[in-house]
Amino acid sequence: MLPIMARASYGQFCPVAKTAELLAERWMPLVVRELLAGSCHFGDLRRGIPLISPATLSQRLQELVDAGILERTRAGGRSRRVQYRLTEAGEELRPIIRAFGVWGQRWAQQNVRSEEIDPEALTWAMHRRLDLTGLPADHAVLLFEFPDVEIRLRRFWFVIDDRQVDVCLKNPGQDVDLTLTTSIRTMAMVYLGQLQPDSAVRSGAIDLGGSRALARTFPAWCPRSPFAAAARRPAGARTAPAQRS
Repeated sequence: MLPIMARASYGQFCPVAKTAELLAERWMPLVVRELLAGSCHFGDLRRGIPLISPATLSQRLQELVDAGILERTRAGGRSRRVQYRLTEAGEELRPIIRAFGVWGQRWAQQNVRSEEIDPEALTWAMHRRLDLTGLPADHAVLLFEFPDVEIRLRRFWFVIDDRQVDVCLKNPGQDVDLTLTTSIRTMAMVYLGQLQPDSAVRSGAIDLGGSRALARTFPAWCPRSPFAAAARRPAGARTAPAQRS
């Protein structure tokens, strides 16, 4: 593993260059995104970025630790499980990563390719953004079915209990209260805010079967990206020129 000082350099003292030397590495912005979203264990980080290799993730985490952006600790008790926590420097990246997301929502979402929509990454993001205040019950089991993807990634169960949401790839053995059936692309477009959930249901793009209360309140609890509200500016829209200081 290369130490921070051995990384490729832009050969400039500019703070933008020094920041880019660390944060512009492949996968690094996504690792920071997951840490800011609350993931603190290696396995959870991989669920949010399923295409990153374990070796690369380990390297990126070590680079963040070496840079003082991340702290590595071990949990108490028998497990001694490794945990990661952002330092003050890491928390200061929050508005930067959010700005990345807002800009991307406005200007870089026109051509989302089907191969970029990973069912595991999508459902992992969705479970964080499910609005529990919009649910009509404290306990519910939701089944998301995507008939257009490979069999092993076709079904995801969301088990909601005590204001917590767990995601399961295998049947948790509990009665399903609501089954949502749709294409993976439709679900991604709803999550990104490019398609309204009630419109998707009315058009038949999303089928809801089971609890009428859960189906009726679907638009209220439907998971939406934190960047979904960042609307793209209309073509030809002009902004006022920045004032020079």
